Amino acid sequence: MRHPIRLCFNVALGAMLMLVASCKQEIPLVYDVENTGAEYALPVLPTFDELPVVEPLTDPLLWSDGSGRVKNFKDWKRRRAEIIRELEHYEVGEKPVVPKECIDAIMDGDTLKVKVTVNGEVLTIKAPISYPEGEGPFPAIIGIGWGAGSLPLSIFKERNIATIGFNFSQVMSHTQKRGQEPINKLYPDQLEMGSYTAWPWGVSRLIDGLEIVGASSKIDIKHLAISGCSFAGKMALFAGAFDERIALTIAQEPGGGGAAAWRVSETLGNVETLGRTNYSWFKESMIQFKEENVAKLPHDHHELCALIAPRALLVLGNPDYEWLADESGYVSCQAARKVWETFGIADRMGFSFIDKHGHCQLPEVQYPEVEAFVDKFLLGKEDVNTNVTTAPMFEDVDYERWIKWWGTGNPTLE
Repeated sequence: MRHPIRLCFNVALGAMLMLVASCKQEIPLVYDVENTGAEYALPVLPTFDELPVVEPLTDPLLWSDGSGRVKNFKDWKRRRAEIIRELEHYEVGEKPVVPKECIDAIMDGDTLKVKVTVNGEVLTIKAPISYPEGEGPFPAIIGIGWGAGSLPLSIFKERNIATIGFNFSQVMSHTQKRGQEPINKLYPDQLEMGSYTAWPWGVSRLIDGLEIVGASSKIDIKHLAISGCSFAGKMALFAGAFDERIALTIAQEPGGGGAAAWRVSETLGNVETLGRTNYSWFKESMIQFKEENVAKLPHDHHELCALIAPRALLVLGNPDYEWLADESGYVSCQAARKVWETFGIADRMGFSFIDKHGHCQLPEVQYPEVEAFVDKFLLGKEDVNTNVTTAPMFEDVDYERWIKWWGTGNPTLE
């Protein structure tokens, strides 16, 4: 005879696990719109002189006006809208919204051609698509530059996943000349626009194009990923953060200005800090937050990472390259993951910092981690383990000191 107390406990535990599973199922893996928070009024943001000093990492769940913290997932989209506004206002410039009636798209063989018309000017983006054998529709990864970015093509070919190349220079060059880039013809008044607004804008127009051409693309737009490495790793991160139609973001070695938190990087050595980054990628006015003024920034890049929640994010690091500030990236990823944890979906956010390999060259030891995220979030294999938190060289780093103030109302760094 089974023990009645143990039986009751097992029943209760089973019910709780079923409730957790049910809640996770109710939280979407991806959305069918670019920005679910577009309906909300933009918050009034302080001037530089009005901004308070916050030395630890800012609280991603704290409303911009300080009136309290997000308690329910249903409120997350409004908080996301606030974080996006802060990033645009203080760092990269506003990402223009394009009505669908301003976009035309066709499939020309295996190339997607998207034509955007704004203010009587036209910008055309061409993206080659490489297909597996079969009829589709296929899940796909948008690779910055070509293929799968810097990730091994074999991971995707073996899984019948299509690749879509994004030639970012069709929108803005690697080191922009302000006012002279293709996107400036459409938006001549937005001279402060940084590349990390312009390039994600281009990615979003490709996704618009896929929606417009429909089944003729042979792409399953509910299962889109994006990836890039180094400066393109930052690009992938911003693109995934700013467009909720991307189901999986893989940011490979994104370094400073990517996953790394500006505040933490400022405490390290010869790394890419806010004052030493490439300012063609950001608003020139962001320089006011350099060095000790970084504590006045009302957000940080753990919140850039958190914008991808509740969708899937995998950050890959390479601590052999000091400039990448991977200790800062580790702290930032630990902080960002708290958002996924709050909503009970921590398995959708992972990070892996592995040394002893070349820049943008994925070592074999990281293959299984990438494959797990691809299998779960592009192929829908729910039983795959994506609880990836690999960073053996940072085991002694006290990341909690940067976030322990969250929920206390007292932003001090101990």
